[in-house]
Amino acid sequence: MNILFLGDVFGRPGRDAVVQTLPGLIEAYEVDFTIANGENAANGAGITSKIAGQLLAAGVDVITTGNHVWRQREVYPFLNASDRIVRPANFPPSSPGRGLTVRTSTGGDEVAVINLMGNVFMDASISPFRIVDALVDEALTLAETIVVDMHAEATSEKVAMARYLDGRVTAVIGTHTHVQTSDDRVSANGTAAITDVGMCGPRDSVIGVRSEIILARFLNELPAQFEVAHGDVRLNAVVISTAGGRATGVERLEVTPGVR
Repeated sequence: MNILFLGDVFGRPGRDAVVQTLPGLIEAYEVDFTIANGENAANGAGITSKIAGQLLAAGVDVITTGNHVWRQREVYPFLNASDRIVRPANFPPSSPGRGLTVRTSTGGDEVAVINLMGNVFMDASISPFRIVDALVDEALTLAETIVVDMHAEATSEKVAMARYLDGRVTAVIGTHTHVQTSDDRVSANGTAAITDVGMCGPRDSVIGVRSEIILARFLNELPAQFEVAHGDVRLNAVVISTAGGRATGVERLEVTPGVR
């Protein structure tokens, strides 16, 4: 089975690129299951039910999120109702939505998706390391293939989670920094990992936001309204090859919409 994981979808440029490009990627890489982090899909901050529907209709099987998931209150009922979107499992249990879901691939295999948020620099309500064992145990009763989205700021925390879950899950994919790292690997125990898969959005920016706005903030130290940048959109992703719940390969992708 081949699993495609799309990096943080940022604003309209990112989601338009996903809608345009995803069907071709699924065909070219013989993808059986697609995951996309959508926490920045609504103007760079959060996601709405309408935007989630657009991504799912384009071919995404499960949407993961992160620290911005609560920015659009309209999506709360959708988080409760749909098993095709997850939020970090280490938010309080009373929060809308779920942190683990299971969906069926095109080949008929069950795939469990776990969403976690880092604690370092992100103030998660509980450390992901304190809850992940129970989540993995639950996932193993439901599916052979388990993919973890570790949405975190600190490289060390994402690498540590991949080490901690080595051999117990199929893949640990880092998100949140919007910058693709070059440390994609498959361990001897069959767990694929990458510190950050990157971003689907405007490359000519500061992690998706218009550069001049971010530069002004650094120079003047004054608050400013963020605006999504445009132009030179790229899709960052990884394709994970699996067999029997173990990863057999992982390939980084950087795709320019309209060019394959």
